This record gives sequence, structure tokens and C-alpha cells, in this order.
Amino acid sequence: MKAERDAKTGKWLIQYRYTDWQGNRKKSTKRGFNTKREAEEWVRNFLMSQQADFNMYFEDFLKLYYEDMAARIRENTMNTKKYIIDLKILPYFGKKSINSITPADIRKWQNELMSQGYSQTYLRTINNQLTAIFNYAVKYYDLKSNPCRKAGSMGKNQADEMNFWTKEEFSDFADSIMDKQDSYTAFTTLFWTGMRIGELLALTPADINFEEKTISISKSYQRIKRKDVITPPKTPKSNRIITVPDFLLADIKDYMNSIYGLKDTDRLFPLTKSFIEHEMQRGIKSSGVKRIRVHDIRHSHCALLFEMGIAPLEVADRLGHERVETTLNIYAHIYPNKQKHLSDKLEQVYREGL
Repeated sequence: MKAERDAKTGKWLIQYRYTDWQGNRKKSTKRGFNTKREAEEWVRNFLMSQQADFNMYFEDFLKLYYEDMAARIRENTMNTKKYIIDLKILPYFGKKSINSITPADIRKWQNELMSQGYSQTYLRTINNQLTAIFNYAVKYYDLKSNPCRKAGSMGKNQADEMNFWTKEEFSDFADSIMDKQDSYTAFTTLFWTGMRIGELLALTPADINFEEKTISISKSYQRIKRKDVITPPKTPKSNRIITVPDFLLADIKDYMNSIYGLKDTDRLFPLTKSFIEHEMQRGIKSSGVKRIRVHDIRHSHCALLFEMGIAPLEVADRLGHERVETTLNIYAHIYPNKQKHLSDKLEQVYREGL
């Protein structure tokens, strides 16, 4: 194991030997390190990882996967990942050795899940978790191939059509929950800003700038293991400042004035996601509007912006999307018939010209 300067790039490279899981002795070189210490540390971690034996049970390899991923992703994301894997994947593959799992095994597992009536998006989410585990084994432990690739996927990334509320539907809903000021202000803020539920629940008075008419979004609230946890928002692009209309600022100001002793660092909405869910169902039942999810209120804001003629890039910035393609994908699912409407318009213009 020897680290040295790369004459071409000026960075560090390191040469090393190792025995793969099949017992083959190999020599390799890893390049691109900023320091000698980084190079040596990488090799030490790599050699430790080679202790994995693919005759081991899937459940034992999963422990290695969890240990590594826990240091790299947010705690709430990790908990969600473990919940799906432990519930839908581990019972089927847990006692199988990694190198004995075939594409046929995965197809049988997929068919079993598909017969249970889960949504297409949930099926895709489950399948993605199994694929990620095998990708990890291929990339870091030299598993020969990922059997999920041959098996194919299941489900869909997006539902065929997204549910959302129009401005009129939200108005009916909001009227039905006006008896609780915290609920009314929370849902009104969600609808007219498009922020995520975690971002809403992490807001503090200091985030509201009444003079500039803006709200700063820089954190997210999670309830993890019975503790309130404030984390960075979902992505770097989620750190943003959004403009707010006067009527919403007035509602927020009235709400803040109703809270005795409110400090700049206090959570503005000291609520839970389960409370928000309960209040949403109460409002839906009382108002008679169609049933949607809390997250669909964000889609409702997106739909409102598109109806107003706001450019997709501006919508993406306001919602904190990392890529504008995400925004366009939402648009395509909210308005699946817009292309037909467009072609009809072109036909009308053509015939008027004749």
C-alpha cells in the first residue's frame, strides 16, 4: 500500500492489493485524493469492506449497508429506508445468501407485492430500495452483477395524475377550519407559499420579514424517536427566500399576536404532522372538497402558479426544486390533457386563417 503524487494531476494516488470475495488476488490504483491521509484512509476502509462474503445471508449484509448509509443520509430518510426494507424486503430475502438471489427470485417477490394492491408509486419505491442495496454490493464489494437489473422494475415513478385543489376548493376548505386559528394559518401558509410540511413546522418568527414581505426557508422539522429534530431542508436548493402576499402576512401577524410570549427563536407552528393530517381530514369532511394528501397542497400551489402563467424556472425556484425537470414533471401530471388542448388551439388558429 503506497501513496504518491500523481505526476499528471498533482493529486494523490495509491496502489494496493486485495483479495476479492471470490478469492482472487488483485492489484489496483485509486486516484484523485487531495491529501496522502485521504488516500490511505480510503484504502483502509476499502480493505475492511472486502471482508464481506457473499455467501453471507442478505440480512447480515444489510447490517453493513445500514451502518454505511446511516453516516451519509439524514436520520429521517434513514428511518424511512429501514422501515420499507424491514417490512417489505427483509422477510422475503433475509435468509437467502446474497450470491444465491436470482432475477427469478426478484420477479417472484415483485409479483407477490403487485398482487397486494399497493399503489404504483409505492411499488416503485420498494423496488428502488432493493435495487439500491444490490448496487451498493456491486460498487463497493465487487458483487458480479445486480440481479434487479435483469428482473426489471415494477410500479411507476409518478402517479398517472396528481390530485390538487383549485383556489376555490381551498377557499371552501379554509372556511371550514377557521374555528382554529393555528390550523387556518398553517394551511393558508402551505397553500399560498408551496412550502413543504417540514419547512412550515420549522418556521420561527425570525424567518418572517414583514418589511420585505418575505419568508426565509432554511430548515425542516422532523419528529424522530419521540424527539423534535430540526434539520437542514431537503436539498441545498431548498434554502430559499420566497415572497409573500400582503393578505397572508396579515393572517400570520394576527396569529403571532395571539401567542403570548412568542420569541423569535420559537417554532411558529408547534404542531405535529399527525395533528395537521387530522385537521385536514376534519376540513375535508366539513367542506365536502375532494380528498387529497397534505403534500398535494404543495402541488396545488404549483398548479396555481402555472395557471397564473409563471415560468417553470420561477416556479422551481419558489418551490425549492433542485432541477426544473422536477417542476415540469409535476406540471405534466397535474395537466395530463394540456397537450390535447394545445393541439386543438392550433387547429382553431389554422381554420380561422382559412
